Amino acid sequence: MQYLEGILKVANLVLALIAGAIAISLIKVSKKRKELNAWILLIVALVFFAIQEILGALRAFKIFESSYLTHIVPTVILALLIIALIKQIDIQKGR
Repeated sequence: MQYLEGILKVANLVLALIAGAIAISLIKVSKKRKELNAWILLIVALVFFAIQEILGALRAFKIFESSYLTHIVPTVILALLIIALIKQIDIQKGR
């Protein structure tokens, strides 16, 4: 059962890396356009998501386990998402 979980984690990681490659291409556009400035924080959150997927795959294959990292990384992702949302709301209001 854990082997199947590990395979699914690796598949999630591959999808996260593909999404990261697409997001990196958006960095140039988001720096040029003011209304997309909050997307930079979302791209950083996506990088932390990929890190979380790597940690999940390592845990599924019993290579590395750290309860500290598995709680801190999602907290960072959530904080970045909240900050990006607040920043986007401020941009839309015209501040």
